[in-house]
Amino acid sequence: MQTVSSRKTALLVGASRGLGLAMAEEFLKRGWQVIATCRATSMDNLRRVLTSFPDALEIETVDITLADQVAGLRARLQHRRLDLLFVNAGVKNDDNETIADVSTDEFVRVMVTNALSPMRVVEAFEALVPETGTIGVMSSGQGSVANNTNGNYEVYRGSKAALNMFMRSFAARHADDPRTLLLTAPGWVRTDMGGPHARLGIDESIPALVNTIEAHAGRPGLHYVDYLGRVVPW
Repeated sequence: MQTVSSRKTALLVGASRGLGLAMAEEFLKRGWQVIATCRATSMDNLRRVLTSFPDALEIETVDITLADQVAGLRARLQHRRLDLLFVNAGVKNDDNETIADVSTDEFVRVMVTNALSPMRVVEAFEALVPETGTIGVMSSGQGSVANNTNGNYEVYRGSKAALNMFMRSFAARHADDPRTLLLTAPGWVRTDMGGPHARLGIDESIPALVNTIEAHAGRPGLHYVDYLGRVVPW
């Protein structure tokens, strides 16, 4: 049995439900030490997981749209080593809203949550990730400019395309960095965000996605891939 000190450690930001919660459970099953975050009002699911993995799961609270909370979490974890830093947190607007009718407040909410805030976390925590580690964010196939042939979900698409660009800028500023940088597309998954008609179940997406994350460890540079490890066009 692995000891706490010998386990790899993952910080999973945005793990209260859906894909993030499933990722936390999958890494725990694979023997990782997992620090999983949620907002203070959404801890119930992680607490249930904690009963099965009391020595391997740590629960932290943070709202990544609030810079002071990100700084507070960084201070609490300042002495930790993170083999994986992965930001899953995200939101979407009404599926039927276009750029023509979305309100300014709603546009800002989606962009701040999906693009600015994940990068704020990456910038704050990247120093805790060693040269052999991985920094990843949950993107989407809908963030691909090349693949946008129908124009649907354009506000959400725009936020993920912005996230992709910001990660590409981060990679450019760290051109000689040996760490793995990942933008992952989990597929269309049946979650609260994906809806009941999505093509994939969580049990089809997340184990494969975690396989892909683990398989890319030790491969420097930025990789934009789907849950099966296939390259997604920019």
